[in-house]
Amino acid sequence: MVAPQIGEFRNGVGEFYGTDTLNGKVILIRFIWSNTTTNTPHFEQSFSTDGGKTWEVNWITDQTRVSESSEKASGERNPGTATTGAQEATSDGASDFAPLIGSWKFQVRRLQHPLSGSTTWIDLQGTGECFKVWNGRANMDTIEADGPTGHLEGLTLRLFNPQTHQWSLYWANSKIAKLDPPQVGEFKNGRGDFYAQDTINGRTILIRYDWTNLTTSTPHFEQAFSDDGGKTWEVNFIADQARVGDAPPGGR
Repeated sequence: MVAPQIGEFRNGVGEFYGTDTLNGKVILIRFIWSNTTTNTPHFEQSFSTDGGKTWEVNWITDQTRVSESSEKASGERNPGTATTGAQEATSDGASDFAPLIGSWKFQVRRLQHPLSGSTTWIDLQGTGECFKVWNGRANMDTIEADGPTGHLEGLTLRLFNPQTHQWSLYWANSKIAKLDPPQVGEFKNGRGDFYAQDTINGRTILIRYDWTNLTTSTPHFEQAFSDDGGKTWEVNFIADQARVGDAPPGGR
C-alpha cells in the first residue's frame, strides 16, 4: 500500500493530496475527481516538485458506467464459488483465499477488553461478501454484524506479493475508516497464519490472524494478541462462516 491521498469534495470536485518520493526527490501528489454524480466520472493525477505552485498531469482516467443488464448478461461481478475461484488462480499461493469468494453468513464472538483478564464474550450475527480483484491475486472482504454491543461494519483488503508468495491483510472498520498495519503471512498445510505488530493501551503487542477450514463451506477465523513476544496468545475474536444457501455454523 502506498501512502494515502487525503482530502474531500467541494462543489462537486474532490481533491486529495499526499507526498511521495520520485527519483530521490520528495514531491506532492494530487488526485482530482469530477463528474462523479454522472455516468462518466473523470480522474486526474498530478505531480508537483515546487510545493504545489505548478502541477504536471500524468494520469487521466475517464469511466463509463456499464448497465446492470449488461453485467448480468456477461457474467461480470459474479462472485463465483470456492471451486471456480480455486481453478482460476495459480498454485503459487495466489489462490489461497479463492475459496472465500462469494456471500456468507457470520457467527462472531468478541472478547471484551482483551489482555485485561476478561472472560466476557459477546456474540454477533451478520453477513458479508468477498470480491475477487486482480484475477484472484487480491480480494476485498466485507462484513456487517449486530449484537448486544451494537453494530460492526468492516472490511479486509488482501494483497498477494508474487515475489515473497505472502499475503498482506489490511483491516478497517467503519468507525475509524483507516486501514490497520497489515498482517503478513502465508498458508502451510491448509492453515494460514498472519502476523503484525501494533499498540493497544499504550503497549506494543503482536497480533496473529489464524485461518483454517478455508476450502470447506464453513471457514474458521481467529484473532489473537500476545504481549510477551509470542510466548502466549489470547484469542479475542472468532468468526465462523457459512456460505449463503448452506446450513449456518453451529452455535457457541
